[in-house]
Amino acid sequence: MCGICGKFNFDKNKAVDKVLIKKMCDTIVHRGPDDEGYYINKNIGLGMRRLSIIDINTGHQPISNENEKIWIVLNGEIYNYRILRSELEGKGHRFKTNSDTEVIIHLYEEYGIDCLKYLRGMFAFAIWDTENERLFLARDRVGKKPLVYAIINNSIIFASELKAIIQDDAVKKEIDLDALDQYLSFQFVPSPYTIFKGINKLPPASYLICENGKTQIKRYWELNFSNKIILSENEYSEKILKELEEAVRLRMISDVPLGALLSGGIDSSAVVGMMARLSDRPIKTFSIGFEEEEYSELKYARIVAERFKTEHHEFIVKPDIIDILPELAWHYDEPFADKSAVPSYYISKMAGKHVKVVLNGDGGDESFAGYSRYQQGSNIISLLPASIKDSLEKLAINNYFKISDSNKVISKMLKKTALNLFPISRSIIFPEFFSGRNKYDLYNKDTREKINSSIKNKIDGLLDYGKAINDNIDAMVNIDFKHYLSGDLLVKMDIASMANSLETRSPFLDHKLLKFSMTIPSSFKIKNNAGKYILKKALSDILPEEILNRNKMGFSMPLIYWFRNELKQFAYQIILDNSEGIKLFFNLNYVKQLLDEHVSGRKNHALRIWSLIVFEMWYRRFIKGNLREA
Repeated sequence: MCGICGKFNFDKNKAVDKVLIKKMCDTIVHRGPDDEGYYINKNIGLGMRRLSIIDINTGHQPISNENEKIWIVLNGEIYNYRILRSELEGKGHRFKTNSDTEVIIHLYEEYGIDCLKYLRGMFAFAIWDTENERLFLARDRVGKKPLVYAIINNSIIFASELKAIIQDDAVKKEIDLDALDQYLSFQFVPSPYTIFKGINKLPPASYLICENGKTQIKRYWELNFSNKIILSENEYSEKILKELEEAVRLRMISDVPLGALLSGGIDSSAVVGMMARLSDRPIKTFSIGFEEEEYSELKYARIVAERFKTEHHEFIVKPDIIDILPELAWHYDEPFADKSAVPSYYISKMAGKHVKVVLNGDGGDESFAGYSRYQQGSNIISLLPASIKDSLEKLAINNYFKISDSNKVISKMLKKTALNLFPISRSIIFPEFFSGRNKYDLYNKDTREKINSSIKNKIDGLLDYGKAINDNIDAMVNIDFKHYLSGDLLVKMDIASMANSLETRSPFLDHKLLKFSMTIPSSFKIKNNAGKYILKKALSDILPEEILNRNKMGFSMPLIYWFRNELKQFAYQIILDNSEGIKLFFNLNYVKQLLDEHVSGRKNHALRIWSLIVFEMWYRRFIKGNLREA
């Protein structure tokens, strides 16, 4: 696991500055505190910071092939690297290390860009091919590992994190107001946007080729929902357990201590149960909770820890979170308002004191239809002709997000229509954040006039992800994988863990397990209006009944209470009295109205307030502050 960066000048006579590559690496040292390495050759420069997990002694990067014609830097882990290595050695390839990184080099030699098809793992990598003068960037199938880039001044610059790219003085820190608009709608800036103009995220399951001064981006993998397999419940259960066990076993390969993040939910509990099966020593588990019991899952985590005799650790998050907000703003690079980022950071910090690697349950809800929004996956609107349904759906949801001064009753009606009549809209609308009407009131006149509202293009694209899939639940799953999971949940965990030099692995996101789970008909995932039916059945002999039948809670903070009590004064001060970024873009009278309504108990604006606080903290650090003082 590493942080990577680099720059490629299209002009062969323009050398890359090693000082710049070193600065970029220094900003992401938390991703790899164990080692650093560089490859600088005229107009190409690669850099890396390494968190040593596999092949600690000889896995130094960058790594080259035998004749030093191909170089690579990798962030991630390739879980099937030993099998791939054996196959490549059979084809005559010779290795100088025992690392998974070197396997990608030889796969590229053998198969070119198609090497991506053979990789089983999480990764973002950069390959420099000297003979073809080609830069090859790629991300894993679901987007576990990040990669951002900018094409500027006849060059391309890339890195694991935004803060590394803006170390280049040629890259301007100009806020993209359309990205800000999407942030306020979704709680994160979705791919391919970033908060800065001119800097983009490479989408998951995609690669970028830069050659002969030209750049192209292509997608190399998709979820396949068309190949449904009809089995009995017992047959599905056996297959699920077999695939999950293999995914867990592969992710337990490590040369350093590992453990598991345990929420007490079905998915993380299943992973812990599998780890216990596969280990001859107690598993280290880490859980987090709150003093407010209705938000805390600790009692469930303890049940699982006792069941599998784990070495269990707990941490309580309290309202004294103010001091870490500037640090979180630094690590997340752009406004990111998923409130569970805070407990994710704390649990990663706790786990990082004991282990270097943890497994988690990310992906289980998407793979097996665990969210409540999936449970109403079909309705009468589906009987309409597809063209009419699609037009009505786009009309409803786009008008809900469109910035306008429409009547508030109409805005509520549009939201209700979209959520009730068009199931896949539930994977796009976050009701607790800002609608188009909310944003009209929130923005000041200048901001309102400058936003192009490109969110319509984003929404149309998301709806298109679901349009070609007949089953509503499968359509929602596809949107969630390409939007919510990759843009929010995986970003949250990657940043929170890597900020604490901790590697997280997600067995439920193994692409072979995903391939199988997508062959299961929705009727086996949701039964009697309850999600994860077939997964629960598969786990019935492994997990306690209290875990299998408990209500889903989610991993979040009790902000609704804190903003009315312990954090009330802080909220007024940071987004009203002492605001810097907020006063430039937003209407302070409306901001005050949100706070007053929430504090009085008349309405719940907790997540809207949180998103404004997060933006303000980010603005102070990245726009007004000294960025290089990490």
